[in-house]
Amino acid sequence: MSLTEDAVRAELAHILDPDTGLDLISANAVRAVGIDGQNVALALQWAYPAKSGQPALIEAIRSRLAERLGAQAVSVEIQTRIPAHKVQKELSPLPGVKNIVAVASGKGGVGKSTTAVNLALALAAEGASVGILDADIHGPSIPMMLGISGKPDSLDGKTVEPKIAYGLQAMSIGLFLGEDTPTIWRGPMTTQYLQQLLTTTRWQDLDYLIIDLPPGTGDIQLTLAQRIPVSAALIVTTPQDIALIDAKKALKMFEKVEVPVLGIVENMAVHICSNCGHADAVFGEGGGARMAEQYGTELLGQLPLQRAIREQMDAGTPTVAVAPDSPAAAAYRAIARKAAAKLSRQARNKSIGFPNIVIQNT
Repeated sequence: MSLTEDAVRAELAHILDPDTGLDLISANAVRAVGIDGQNVALALQWAYPAKSGQPALIEAIRSRLAERLGAQAVSVEIQTRIPAHKVQKELSPLPGVKNIVAVASGKGGVGKSTTAVNLALALAAEGASVGILDADIHGPSIPMMLGISGKPDSLDGKTVEPKIAYGLQAMSIGLFLGEDTPTIWRGPMTTQYLQQLLTTTRWQDLDYLIIDLPPGTGDIQLTLAQRIPVSAALIVTTPQDIALIDAKKALKMFEKVEVPVLGIVENMAVHICSNCGHADAVFGEGGGARMAEQYGTELLGQLPLQRAIREQMDAGTPTVAVAPDSPAAAAYRAIARKAAAKLSRQARNKSIGFPNIVIQNT
């Protein structure tokens, strides 16, 4: 077959993006095709961060064009441009933030905050600009998990600067109160402070702001769903039946307020014995998959029950940041890519548009 632009595009229609399941043509990822003799130059554009998956994709492109069309050299330039996506009716995206993603659970003790922190770090590792807001006013844990402390700076006396940890922009009430001071507030004060914390923080050009919600479906969750411009949510649960009952309530709450649910993350899915390697499903198995099927959503991935993850979070050295080559970090990054890829297919918000562009030449 002759090496023409049409022939190249026809072959690219057979190469799938593993995170969206779409071929490169259907995904509108091919921006330009250049032909010079037997050499091909491609310009691709991604709408979500997928740095770790791109080398394998580039190799697949090169192999197919060489085998099918006889291309001698194939250069691929990948541009990542993450857009703002649609939020709830009558709300507009927050200044400096393209997409807010809420991480929720129906009950406590399922590892939601651990998951939120590591998913935020995974999105950053994949190439996005990411922040995290600790919305658990009564039990903030993000400062400890990220190893940050001290009151945030204010340059103008009206707004506060986010703390920076492992490349994340972070904010939590725990930074103002300290570890030992309880938050003894009623619902209206709690929700008012959450909004204030969100809107007075000077977030800087974030592709994603991860909000770590407290467990349950109370005042904080309803305030976020009704007054804060949320692009999507994801639900964290364990396979245990009692956790799944509450996780289903959280999922249904987002459905009722028309916030899309990207999927379910099943935490503590299996424990691998560090001595003998035996795999034990301590909290049962298959619960996340059954819930996803029942509610027409996706099981984004499963995470292990692992002592190292707990120790790393307690020490303020989260897994994805300090053990990036570990199987657990790879699982977090795979879930982050899937979630971001699914969000990339939702309707976009046309009211703002400030591009974040990363170019990779290979």
